[in-house]
Amino acid sequence: MGMTLAEKILARASGKDRVAAGEFVVAEVDLAMTHDIFAAQVFDHLVNAGVTQVFDREHTVVVMDHLVPPSTEAAAEQHKRIREHVARFGIDNFYDAGSGICHQLLPERGHVWPGMLVVGTDSHTTTHGALGAAGTGIGTSEMAYVLATGTLWFRVPETIRFDLEGSLGEQVAWKDVILWIAGRFGSDVAQYRSIEFAGPAASQVSVSSRLTISNMAVEIGAKFGMFAPDEVTAEYLAGLESSGVVEGWQQRFAEKRVEADSDASYLALHEVPLEQIGPQVALPSAVERVVPVGDAVGTVIQQAFIGSCTNGRLEDLAAAAAVLEGRQVDPGVRLIVAPASRWVFQEALRQGIIEILADAGASVLPSGCGPCFGGHGGLLAAGERCIGTHNRNFVGRMGSAKAEIFLASPQTVAASAVAGHIADPRELLPRSVRSGAPRRRAREDKSVYTASQPG
Repeated sequence: MGMTLAEKILARASGKDRVAAGEFVVAEVDLAMTHDIFAAQVFDHLVNAGVTQVFDREHTVVVMDHLVPPSTEAAAEQHKRIREHVARFGIDNFYDAGSGICHQLLPERGHVWPGMLVVGTDSHTTTHGALGAAGTGIGTSEMAYVLATGTLWFRVPETIRFDLEGSLGEQVAWKDVILWIAGRFGSDVAQYRSIEFAGPAASQVSVSSRLTISNMAVEIGAKFGMFAPDEVTAEYLAGLESSGVVEGWQQRFAEKRVEADSDASYLALHEVPLEQIGPQVALPSAVERVVPVGDAVGTVIQQAFIGSCTNGRLEDLAAAAAVLEGRQVDPGVRLIVAPASRWVFQEALRQGIIEILADAGASVLPSGCGPCFGGHGGLLAAGERCIGTHNRNFVGRMGSAKAEIFLASPQTVAASAVAGHIADPRELLPRSVRSGAPRRRAREDKSVYTASQPG
């Protein structure tokens, strides 16, 4: 019997020829990431244990992204402690406040490669499965152990495969697809299981959108959420090398590339009929409460948010700008945009996307998690509603426990901001501009990070 992607990566990481679902292994970690919510605590554990160096400075990354910019004295003090720890342990891969969100920076700056085992102190570390890596979130004590030893135990997960069939319709985003999956199969369908997103339409998914889908795999319980490395992955890595971010991508890709065996055993296989999926909306206050946008149209909103580690990339901002160009945000709505990284902001600025968003009435925040975590730049009052591109709509996530959060694609969020209520982007956007990036650009995009890359 063959092995799945997760089994192959965990077998390699644990020094075994093969592993099977249900087996426990001790694996060597390829990349460890901690961010400003937990980094200070993680390094405190190391200091208290007498540990003076991390297992591998090159493969340890520290990011300030959640508390950006610090809105309380306590947050500022936490950032100060982290900077002191970074200096003490000689961490070279340190991204200070304003650099961007960890799950954007790791692939953008060439830290993640196919076949790697990646752990992070954030549940959405599943994001990195977009590049064919096995990424998962862990706790602070586990991260301290990883930084000290470079290893961690894992139970090899069963694997579920979702086969993408057909093609997306107009103004339907891959965010709509993962929301549809959450609504159709529930939030626990993949509890401590690996997911492989495959099928004939997988090659249509850009790296940016793969990051979106893998990011939200954890919202349906997944330990890992992966796309097999393919030509889309290779093109992305080639772009990183041409921009000077990485070197020798072809050799590293060949060495690390991993594919599931044709006779691999899956716990379940599900078909995802793309042509039957339209814009989706997750209703408060659970990601699995998903309905077609038409069922929510007319729901009045006070805030709209475009950003987060799920949909704050260049492709997402461009999709929103295509809807917003030449229009104004409703006077009763606050539209907040938080680019996923400084590079995303700079490139969106260069392409004229930021101008379009600002002209429409959007407020642009520093690169970081923004309103998605604790309302940094966008707290909600009791009785208010927000529709956003983030990944969670739990009670109290954006301020008042009496506020409501809806989740949707960048296109649906932008259309709703203009309408003043939840709206179907297919109804708002004229047919002549229903697809693609904004018509107005500062100049032709010559960047290596195109809309098919995780800008």
